[in-house]
Amino acid sequence: MSDITRVALDAMGGDHAPAEIVKGAVEAVRQRKDIQILLTGQEAVLREELAKHTYPSDQISIVNATEVIETAEPPVKAIRGKKDSSIVVAMKLVKDGKADAFVSAGSTGAVLVGGQVLVGKIKGVERPPLAPLVPTLKGVSLLIDCGANVDARPSHLVQFAKMGSIYMESVVGKKNPTVGIVNIGAEEEKGNALVKETFPLLKACKDINFVGSVEAREIPYGNVDVIVCEAFVGNVILKLYEGVGGALVKKLKKGMMSSLRSKIGALLVKPALKATMKDFDASEYGGAPLLGLKGLVVKTHGSSTSKEVCNSIIQCVTFKEQKINEKIKAVIQKTQEENKESE
Repeated sequence: MSDITRVALDAMGGDHAPAEIVKGAVEAVRQRKDIQILLTGQEAVLREELAKHTYPSDQISIVNATEVIETAEPPVKAIRGKKDSSIVVAMKLVKDGKADAFVSAGSTGAVLVGGQVLVGKIKGVERPPLAPLVPTLKGVSLLIDCGANVDARPSHLVQFAKMGSIYMESVVGKKNPTVGIVNIGAEEEKGNALVKETFPLLKACKDINFVGSVEAREIPYGNVDVIVCEAFVGNVILKLYEGVGGALVKKLKKGMMSSLRSKIGALLVKPALKATMKDFDASEYGGAPLLGLKGLVVKTHGSSTSKEVCNSIIQCVTFKEQKINEKIKAVIQKTQEENKESE
């Protein structure tokens, strides 16, 4: 296997494309020599952006794509109709083995549809989930699913738990990661129909370290390593997480500037506060991988700046090195064989 990780980067997707996307690519190749980036998008525009930077030119190349999928477009129609879009062209590079991974800050719906239709699911995977890392007091936890499967079934959540455990152990380095299902209380009998039906299945699962329910207020404290839920709940948790974090930062800044005494105090605590805020900055951890596909697909925030794009690209190297897809495939296959034996 090649030591170079080839990343197909959708350079036209996101609120700050193509400037921040291209800048993120440049930052990534400046940091790592083992990355090859294939920028997909309108060639003339991308050449103009690249000309603003100094970088190892042998690590970045352009693959022309004349169309752009906008955020408001119906995903299925966009993927089928815009075959020369930056998203479709980049995903086909992964499908054809010309790239190891795909990264985009563009339309989430188009990325989800394209991932399943173009890249394809690993055999046996029912639904691929989006799984971002969220900062906690103990480091990071994996939130799975945060936006791909709003109407999930219990069997989907069990697979999410297994795939999430593999990711946390292999990519983050957390041995025997704890798994919890999002609930409104600690008691097993609590929850909606989905949670009540899924709980005993997770409890009986030997492939994971299931510790029971986790309430939303416990998540920032890092009480569990893998947070399992369906996409509606996961997306609400993620957005609230981001909103509260942003509001607290603004409130702190306002309070520190409110008087001469507070300004002096702010100068004294600034180094420690800066380090703490970095730990709780979600952009430090890259994007959300769409797990369970034949190739790596990573979705970053639509508002991503170059830092998050850069970190998402570097994240792909670890994913490839740790052979995450192969490990997921092995676990899914083992489960299928066990199910056949029990029938």
